Amino acid sequence: MCDSGRVDKRCPCGSGETLDACCGRYLGGAAAPTAEALMRSRFTAFAVGDEPYLLASWHPNTRPDGCAIDPGTRWLHLSIDDVVDGSPFHDSGVVEFTAVYRDADGRGDLHERSTFARVDGRWFYVSGVHS
Repeated sequence: MCDSGRVDKRCPCGSGETLDACCGRYLGGAAAPTAEALMRSRFTAFAVGDEPYLLASWHPNTRPDGCAIDPGTRWLHLSIDDVVDGSPFHDSGVVEFTAVYRDADGRGDLHERSTFARVDGRWFYVSGVHS
């Protein structure tokens, strides 16, 4: 329990940790240590509706002007399918994932292979290919 008396929520990324102990720290400004951690935090940002974080964690060379989050989409589950590099000792990495959601049309999934770059010690999302 927190000081406010609420029960700590589990992180949407599926780590099993509380939001504050997991992706919440990255949404709050801490640097994600790996490309996978950044990927998980971006999924969490979609799940909680944190558009400013999504934009801030997007590489400046590929960042759009906006990133509208659909309030009718509920992000349910994240599976990490593959990770290539992306450690604190790399400058680039790839994370392949499947994100399960529910919207007005029912349940669906998004499968993407995302590319990340580390610049000045911070990981950024560069781009992704959907399949």
